[in-house]
Amino acid sequence: MRAFVVDADDTARFRAVEMDDPKPSGRDLLVEVRGVGINPVDRKVRPGRPGQILGWDAAGVVRAVGDDVRFYRPGDEVYYAGDITRPGCNAELHLVDERIVGRKPRTLSFVEAAALPLTALTAWEALFEQLEVRKGEALLMINGAGGVGSMAIQLARLRADMTVIASASRPETVAWVRSMGAQHVVDHRGDLVEQVRALGFEFVPSIFCAYGTDRHFDAMAELVAPSGRICSIVEVSDPLPVGVLFGKRASLSWELMFTKARYGTADMGSQREILDQVADLIDGGELRCTLDEDGGTLDAEALARAHALSEAEAMKGKLAFSMG
Repeated sequence: MRAFVVDADDTARFRAVEMDDPKPSGRDLLVEVRGVGINPVDRKVRPGRPGQILGWDAAGVVRAVGDDVRFYRPGDEVYYAGDITRPGCNAELHLVDERIVGRKPRTLSFVEAAALPLTALTAWEALFEQLEVRKGEALLMINGAGGVGSMAIQLARLRADMTVIASASRPETVAWVRSMGAQHVVDHRGDLVEQVRALGFEFVPSIFCAYGTDRHFDAMAELVAPSGRICSIVEVSDPLPVGVLFGKRASLSWELMFTKARYGTADMGSQREILDQVADLIDGGELRCTLDEDGGTLDAEALARAHALSEAEAMKGKLAFSMG
């Protein structure tokens, strides 16, 4: 099979290589990859993975299955984010555990479907497992125009009828988050506390941070409601002063959708169920695909350009490619 690996001499670049076809066993599916998505995690891990295959967003067709597979058979169209402890999906063929794979939305192309899994799982788990959001409450979504924010805004409105305050810093991203369903928009480059309170919200029960945890922690701690919850998907470089949350009995949690597969948790199979529900919402016209750019056919140069664009933090929605 053909695959794209991080160049061992220059980890900002990629090389196309020929490798042996992988063979499925156990609960693995062998998927013929038709579409791949780009995520910030790809470029974050790239420097430490020379010679390895990256990519954790895929859509394709099942070609073979392991002996213990129960939910899929050859010919099924699927989509998934995968397992960061295993080789990625920037390859013609890919092995993935069936428990973290969902039915591809029928109404989407493979490229469109590949834009969804990682961000949909992250948004869903953060909202409904970490924040445990309640119907009709307010949500502050920091970085609403990113892939995760775009999904979180829609899911918060659709499944919990929430009032969403989304942050965006450019005219095009402000328009984007409003198109996703945000009722209010604030600029995360400015004073978040001042802006949110000017909208009439003294406190916010749920805060979802998808950008600059360190930078925005003080504002989040000030804005979170008593007994409220903050969830972040962005690692920090220094310890946070979480003690300031004690007086409010507020909590801070982390969301990482790779955790379930990495540790084989008892609820690992929930990701298949979530992706199936997302597919139903897409096919029912209730949830919108967040693909902003179809990058065409994937090659080594296009992959390097996509990573550079991600590093510039100038994207909105998602970028995805056809495997060709």
